[in-house]
Formats: sequence, structure tokens, C-alpha cells
Amino acid sequence: MSGVIVVMRRTLLSCTSLARVGPLGLAAAALAPAEPALAGDGMPINVVANLVELSRQDAAVVAAALALLGFSVVAAIALVRTRIHAGRKEARLRADIAQLQLRADRYRALLFAEPQILISWPAGGHRPQISGDTSLLVPPDQPQRILAFGTWLPAEPALELDRAVDSLREIGESFLVQLTTTHGHVVEVMGRAIGGQAIVRIRELAGLRREFAETQLRLKALFEETELLRGLAAALPWPVWAKQAGGALLYANPAYARAIEAKDVPDAINRNLELLDSDDRAEMQRALGSSGSFGARLPIVTGGERRIYDVRAFTLPGGNAGIAVDASEAEELRAALVRMADAHRRTLDQLSSGVAVFDGQRRLAFYNDSYRRLWDLETSFLDSQPDDSNVLDRLRAARKLPEQADFRAWKAKLHEAYRAVETAKDTWFLPNGRALSVVTTPNPEGGVTYLFDDVTESFDLARRYDGLIRVQRETLDSLAEGVAVFGSNGRIELFNPAFAKMWRLAAEALRERPHIDTVEAWCRPLYDDVTDWRSLREAITGIENRRDLALKLERKDGSVLDCMSRPLPDGATMLTFQDITDTENVERALRESNEALEAAGQMKIDFVHHVSYELRAPLTTIIGFAHFLSDPSTGPLTPKQAEYLDYVTKSTNALLALTNNILDLATIDAGAMKLELGPVDAAKAIAAAAEGVQDRLATDRIRLKVEVAPDVGSFIGDERRVVQVLYNLLANAVGFSPPDTLVVVSARRTDHSVSFAVTDSGPGIPPEVKDRVFEWFESHSQGSRHRGAGLGLSLVRSFVELHGGKVRMDSVVGKGTTVTCDFPTDQIAQRNAAE
Repeated sequence: MSGVIVVMRRTLLSCTSLARVGPLGLAAAALAPAEPALAGDGMPINVVANLVELSRQDAAVVAAALALLGFSVVAAIALVRTRIHAGRKEARLRADIAQLQLRADRYRALLFAEPQILISWPAGGHRPQISGDTSLLVPPDQPQRILAFGTWLPAEPALELDRAVDSLREIGESFLVQLTTTHGHVVEVMGRAIGGQAIVRIRELAGLRREFAETQLRLKALFEETELLRGLAAALPWPVWAKQAGGALLYANPAYARAIEAKDVPDAINRNLELLDSDDRAEMQRALGSSGSFGARLPIVTGGERRIYDVRAFTLPGGNAGIAVDASEAEELRAALVRMADAHRRTLDQLSSGVAVFDGQRRLAFYNDSYRRLWDLETSFLDSQPDDSNVLDRLRAARKLPEQADFRAWKAKLHEAYRAVETAKDTWFLPNGRALSVVTTPNPEGGVTYLFDDVTESFDLARRYDGLIRVQRETLDSLAEGVAVFGSNGRIELFNPAFAKMWRLAAEALRERPHIDTVEAWCRPLYDDVTDWRSLREAITGIENRRDLALKLERKDGSVLDCMSRPLPDGATMLTFQDITDTENVERALRESNEALEAAGQMKIDFVHHVSYELRAPLTTIIGFAHFLSDPSTGPLTPKQAEYLDYVTKSTNALLALTNNILDLATIDAGAMKLELGPVDAAKAIAAAAEGVQDRLATDRIRLKVEVAPDVGSFIGDERRVVQVLYNLLANAVGFSPPDTLVVVSARRTDHSVSFAVTDSGPGIPPEVKDRVFEWFESHSQGSRHRGAGLGLSLVRSFVELHGGKVRMDSVVGKGTTVTCDFPTDQIAQRNAAE
């Protein structure tokens, strides 16, 4: 039994030695070319034949292996049955295995004599076996990276190879491709399905095979590039053509055919149709012959429409090619841009600001007249397009630039604008006292635009404004009135110390710009009238109906403030508070005093009115009995009785006249006097009034002169009151005129009135008395021979004003007085206007 086990162990060792050849050995034998069998090596002829057959067909190899395994099993069984034949069989198998190993090593050496890599995937397995020199494509220590095709191939070839390997493993589809690695090596990759395995061989091509492969790759790339360029040319909307050296049309795209109105591209090529006219073609041929290129913007008629094209043509080996790009829109835009640039230039020439544009080479590209006048530069110099440095040097030499300790550094800093991306602003203070605002703006296309503005006046105005603001602040601070300005948002913007003191507020709190609601809350302990505070809030925060608001605030501490709200033009509102406590107290006292005086005056008028009525009845009785006693029918009177009766009559008449005058004044003052209007003859009124003073004229030896203009005529008025006015004026004049003098009464008509004037030669009226002579009971008896009650002139003024007229007095001390009364000619119109 032990002998059988030994035989079986030896048989298994023989199988193991055969298996060490492995699938790669078998694959190598299958892929390697066949060699002739060797007869003198001690190998059985049938074994050599089997090995050759295994190298040709992988199926035969597998069958031989299976046969060998079966043979070994049979041999083992045979060895078990008989130990006699075991030795010979074992020796024979050992010799066969050694020969197979030697032959497999020869095949492997022959297979890898040329640098290549073999990758095999066994059937049903997922881990491939890699053999060969992988250092050709990947690092030696990382052979597995050969399976990551993207690490040694470009992306597109790697994807193509990956797809081919997947097809080989899934459906056994063979492939043969030639690829260029990322390092520029040309490799051939072949895939075959052998004996249920997927085998891929990778080898680097050399010699003629490499040249042939590279030529194929270049041909493929050129073909793809040509097809791509043809597709691009066909897709372009612009005409593209190629011509032979003789001028025959070799290629044209569909846009070329459409432009020349051909049926299609072959029709254009067959008929050799031209896009340009003869003169343009001749010019293009001359340019191509001399310089090898041609470029021009030409008009071309396409589809019955004349359009502008940019034509470009180049001489190429064997002919020439060209393209015509539609530039109609670009030409229109260029023309519009030129017009716009001209308009901008004209606009810039009208600006008061100096403008200078320097291009990318720092040369002057544009300037306006304001720039020339600002720096007083010659036009010829500016038109020569000087560079920026030359302009600055000339201005510095003329002492027109700001004085600089280091002019070079200053100029270098100024020229940083050519490398800047944002606008910079600066102010130059020139030696002549002017101030210039300088704005440097980098241009997108390169260069810098300088903008110069003379801000001397602006600086002066700013200084003046600051001065005015300071004066305003000092003025507000020195005002006794409280001033507060609230913005349109309702917050306080300005206040003076008087405001804070008046309302007992902290200046620090007011500087925080509190809202009117907060200020109101602070002020409520002194004044809490809800209505007034609402009115102030609406005046400050209101948008519409902004108007002045006046309030009188009587505060709890007994003070009185006069508040005025005034809207300002900028939307703010100014509040002013004036302490009128003293004024209010004085006004209150004056008002009470005036009311007392008015009450006393009314009492006086009532008393006079009452007394006058009470005196009139007994006076009428006395006058009646005096007339009765003077009548002869009552009996004779003694001379003395007659004299006394005459005195009684004159005194009672004078007293009655005085009483009537007082009644008239009282009636006028009460507003109860009614005029009986009618035509008034001016001459007759003067005559009636003069008749009443005849006895006094004769007694005092005073002459009366009447001057009535011929055109005076009549006017509307109360005749009795007019006569009464003239009588009082004449009586007053006679009373103040010395004996043997002249009193003149005159009447004349103006456009709207009839004027009566009475002039005397009396002592005149002093200025200090002149304003009081028309008041009640005001009697100026100095220089008068008659002492009166002082009611005559009061009646005169009252009656004239009742007619709607005016009274004026002209008096010179020592020379006399003239009193003029103007009665309106249209009394009805005057009364309607007054009402």
C-alpha cells in the first residue's frame, strides 16, 4: 500500500511540474511561431507532436493536459496494481516533465525576445495576469497601473481601448489598434480570445512597422483635420474659396455659392464663377504676387444687395485661398462711432473744463479749447501730439504747475494713472493763486484722460460759506430768542443756547438730534397743551400745506412765549420762541387802561348827549318867551328892558347853537347821523355861509374875498351840512383874523372832488397844537378875539368825512392858516365804496 502512495505522490509531482508552465506558457506557446520537433533529445515522438500541437491551438493544449492528467491517474492505478512497472513509469514521467519545462522556457524566451506585455483574463475570473516588461509604459514597481489605460494614454484613445477590451472579454471580439502614448511612443495593441481566455498583447513598434504606424496615424489625423476644416468652412456664413495657381476655382463653400447666386457648390466650381469684379481681382492678384497676402474692405453685390466685405486672401503652395467677411454692420458701426466721436469732440470743445486725452504711448490724442486756454499753450505744439512728460516739462518751465521739491517723483506719481484701474482726484494750487481740480481717468483701450476744472471760485465760495456759517452760528448763539431747526425727518438739526435755556434742556442731549416727540416729552413739564404740540408736530413733519404757524404759549411758570413755525426751502422747519412775558404784561395793562378810557369816553358822550337834550327844551322856551316879549303886541318896553332882552336873545341863540353842535357830534359819533343828499351849488353854499358872518365881518372890519372857479358847478351832498361846514370855517377864520385884514374863501373842481379853502391872516397854529385842533372841546384861543367851545373844527371834520371827503390844514406861525375841505363829486359812488 505504501508503494502505491509513493507512486501517486510522484505522479502528482509530475502534474504539478506540468502545471507550472501555466496558462501564460500555454498562451506563449499558442502565440509564438511553431518550431520543428527534435527527435534526438530522448523525447518520445508522440510527446513532441503533442507539444507542437499545443503551441498551435490552445484547445489542444487543454485537451493534452486533461489527457495527461487522465494518464497519470491511470498510471497511478496501474502502479497500485503493480509495483513492478512503477519505477519505469516514474522515470519516464520525470523525463517528460523536464522536457516540457525546458520547452516552455524556450517558448517564453522566444515570446519575450521582443519587448512586449501580455495581459490575460481567465474564463470566469476577474484578476488578470500580467507578464512582460511593464516599465515600457508604467513605473516598474507599479505593474498593475498598466490596466489604468488613462495613465499612459490620452483620454480619447484610453476610452477607445477600454471599450475594445470590454468587447473582447464579453463577446470575444478581437481587435488590433495602433496608439500613441502620452510620452509619444507608438504601440500596437492586439486582443484575442484563446482557450476561453482573453489575452491582450501590447508591444512598442520599431523600424518600418513603427514608421508605417506613425504614417497611418498622421494620415488619420490629417483626414480628420481636413474634414473638420471642411465642415467649418461649410458652416461659415461668409464666402470661402481656394484657387489653383492658374486661377481655376478649386474649392468653395455654400456661402460662396449663395453670394454669387450659383445653384450649388459644384455649379460654382464647374463654371468658375468669381465673387469680386475684375478690377478688385486684378488688385488682389498683384498683392498676392508681390507680398503673398491681400486685405481690403470692398463693396460686393450679393443677392441683389450691395454690402461691404472684409476680403482677406493668402498665397499657399499650389494656389491661393481667401475669405470675405461681411463687414456692413461693422462699417455702419464705424461710421456711427466716427459721428459719435465727432459729436463728443464738439461737446468737449464747448465744456468749460479742460480735457486732454493721452493714448497708450502717452502722446496727446485729443484736447479741447478750454485745455489750451487754461494752460496758454500754442496750438502748433499741441497739434504735434507731444507726450505727457513734454507737456508737464513745458508747464513747469513756465511756472504754471504747483511748486514741487522733487518734481521727478511728483511726475512719476502722476504717471501711475497709466497703470491704475480707478479714477484719481487731486487739487493743484498753482503759483498764480489759482486752484485746479484734476481728475485722471484710465482709458479702457490704454492711456489717460485728464479733466481740469478751475475751482478757485469754488474754494473762495466755500471759504465764504464757511464764514457765513460761522457768522450764522455766532448770530444764532447771541440771539435772545430761542431758535431750533428740525429736519424733514422730524429730528432737531440746529439750536441755539437760548432755546435750551428757555425750555431748560441739556445741550448735550440736544446734540444727539432727538425727534420732535422726544423734545415734546422734555418740554411738557412747562407746557402740556396737547393741541398746540400736535400743531407743531404737523408743521414739522407734514409734507403738504406747509405754512407759517403762530402760537402764543402761556406756560405753567407764568411766562409767555411767542412761537413761530416757518417752513424752510430744504424741507426743514424753523421754530422760534420769544419771551414776551413783559410785553404781555404791559399790553394787558394798556388794554385794561384803554378799556377804562373807552368807558370814560362813552360816559362823557352819554353825559353830553343827555345834558344837551336836557338843555334844549328850556332854551327853546326862553327863546320863545324872548321873542314874545320883543313883540310890540305884548306892550311897550323900556330901553333898559329892551337892551336886556336883546342880551337874553343873543345868549340863548349862542347857547342853542352850541347845544345843536354837541348833539350833532354826539349823533355822528354814535353812527346815527344821516345825510340828506342832493345837488349842492358851491357858489350858493358859500354865499349862505357868508351871510351868517356878515355882522361879525362888519364889527371886526374884516373883508371877505370869495373866489369861485367858473367850472365848479354843483356836486352831490347834504346842502345844509355843507353850509354849516363853511360857516364854521368862516367863523373860525374871522375869529382869528386881526382887524383890517382879508379872509379868502375859494372853491375849485378837481377830477374827483370839489375843494373849498378858507384862508385867514391870523397868528397861525403851532405844530404841536396842529394835530389836536380837530378834537372835541379843543380851543386854541391865543390870538382870537372870541373864545369858543372848540367844537367848530370838530364838526367840520366830522361832516366832511361823513361825505367821504378829507380835511387838511396848512398853517405857518405868524402868517395865517388855510383849511381845505375836499368833497367827492360822486357822493353815491363814494358811499358804495365805503360800504
